[in-house]
Amino acid sequence: MKKRFRAAAVVAAMGFAAIFPALTALPASAHGWVTDPPSRQANCATGATPFDCGSVKYEPQSVEARKGSMQCSGGNAAFSILDDNSKAWPVKNVGSSVNIQWKLTANHATSLWEYFVDGKLHQTFDQGGAQPSPTISHTLTNLPAGKHTILARWNVSNTVNAFYNCIDVFVGPGGGGTTDGGSTDGGSTDGGSTDGGSTDGGTTSGGSTDGSSTSCPSVYDAAAVYLAGAKVSHNGDVWLAKWWTQGQAPGTTGEWGQWQNLGPCTSK
Repeated sequence: MKKRFRAAAVVAAMGFAAIFPALTALPASAHGWVTDPPSRQANCATGATPFDCGSVKYEPQSVEARKGSMQCSGGNAAFSILDDNSKAWPVKNVGSSVNIQWKLTANHATSLWEYFVDGKLHQTFDQGGAQPSPTISHTLTNLPAGKHTILARWNVSNTVNAFYNCIDVFVGPGGGGTTDGGSTDGGSTDGGSTDGGSTDGGTTSGGSTDGSSTSCPSVYDAAAVYLAGAKVSHNGDVWLAKWWTQGQAPGTTGEWGQWQNLGPCTSK
């Protein structure tokens, strides 16, 4: 009886050992990458690099790691070649405004899209936890002249992970210009608002404009309904509604709230 019990226990243990990796492994299918201007992994996938990129050329959509990294690989050791700035990465000529085109193979619920230029936060787009379009794009504006590396960080809202893409560009007059296709205007720059476009959720890092004062719009009314794009004055500043809101006073909802601070205004 004891022998039969031991044999059954061994079989059960072996079965558990076989399925345990399947229970703990990260999902193999994913996710998304920047195709235009081509990211480093996009160039690897199309064979545009003069060197062998390794496994990332087969899965440019899978450069996934924990949120918060400033590395092109996100700190994912499998794709560490993306962090090697000594490599001859192809550089795309662009203008001061450029459309960043993504291709998503799994459009995960998203909190925030972040774009860093040479390590400095330049522009963000707030998805608000919604699922993006599989062909989502964002328009970056006011890019500085010269050669730069743009780090695009796609933050998934319901996991601890993000997807990482580095894009090598040269910004110059008459450069590649803005690409075509479904941009989501409304992202804002670090310390300045974007030009043109609708405000469908972009957030600021600095929360102010370039310092020039504008005329004050109507004073905020707690009973009023404000739609995306509406402007009000409150406590001496101009505030922009990022989406439908009522009863949430500007300055009380935090950095990711309904209102974007556009800076001080002058009385009418």
